[in-house]
Amino acid sequence: MKKILQSNLGFGSAPLGNMYRDIPEDEAIATVNTAWDSGIRYFDTAPIYGAGLSESRLGEALSTKNRDEYILSTKVGRIVSNEIDDSSSRNIEEKGGIFKHGRKNKIINDYSADATLQSIEDSLKRLKTDHIDFVFIHDLAQDLYGDEWIGQFEIARKGAFRALTRLRDEGVIKGWGLGVNRTEAIELMLGLDEPKPDVSLLAGRYTLLDHERALQNVMPAAQQQGMDIIVGGPYSSGVLVGGKTFEYQEASPEILDRVAKIKSITDSYHISIKAAALQFSLANPAVAAVIPGASKPSRIAEDNEALNTEIPASFWKEMREHNLVSPHAPLPIDFKS
Repeated sequence: MKKILQSNLGFGSAPLGNMYRDIPEDEAIATVNTAWDSGIRYFDTAPIYGAGLSESRLGEALSTKNRDEYILSTKVGRIVSNEIDDSSSRNIEEKGGIFKHGRKNKIINDYSADATLQSIEDSLKRLKTDHIDFVFIHDLAQDLYGDEWIGQFEIARKGAFRALTRLRDEGVIKGWGLGVNRTEAIELMLGLDEPKPDVSLLAGRYTLLDHERALQNVMPAAQQQGMDIIVGGPYSSGVLVGGKTFEYQEASPEILDRVAKIKSITDSYHISIKAAALQFSLANPAVAAVIPGASKPSRIAEDNEALNTEIPASFWKEMREHNLVSPHAPLPIDFKS
């Protein structure tokens, strides 16, 4: 994927599905247009984001663009039903109800081959395009399925894995992988004697706040096997940039204390936590791109400014001295020394 990306900053479109709040249609479209005007050419979405709302909005915004000029990824593992479900136990209420302002369509979890093909067909219609570049198998992990995640993984191994491999081999898609918030499924996938994925999206697990396990168990194997990593959720569900949530839940006092320590150092250097967060994630050679989410145009400018901020080597040395980043984590300073 690295070879075809024009920029290592992409656009995560979960917020377009009315993540956390009811976003006006014009604001959502304006945000995508601002991302485009800033030079972003990689856009990621998923059916679960607002029960198809994110895909539809992204498709509408990109419908005026030349399809050959941008890279598009979405996800499988969920079918958006035409059935409406207003109950409090809706599947759409996953992750603390962050999409409660999205569409009310029932979501059906299914990692079989047939459901994978159906999901792609549905996504193509919502996205108003004739092809999708990369497809991620979504949320195949403990945070959604608990102890049953291995069983779901096995369904995906026999279903989605093989269906996507076939589509890749036929040239229908450029590549596939997992799109998860936990590392274990990627670790398991990399150890299988199966056709290998091309790229995987790891959200919230290679950030300033949480990177140890990915650093040890994912990044080296990914590099060895030629699988690129896309980093999603670089701001750890928002807690790194002034929010109160971590892993889609209220942040613990320990997490808030760690964020405060990081902010104290960034403030002393007159740089933003966003700058440190984005540049930290991108410093790992396994990482092809980072895709922060944005729900308003102003956020795009902030992300671009953060990516281009000059951060002195002394900042990263101080972060290491205070044990706020792993001593083994690649840092921007390592490429300048």
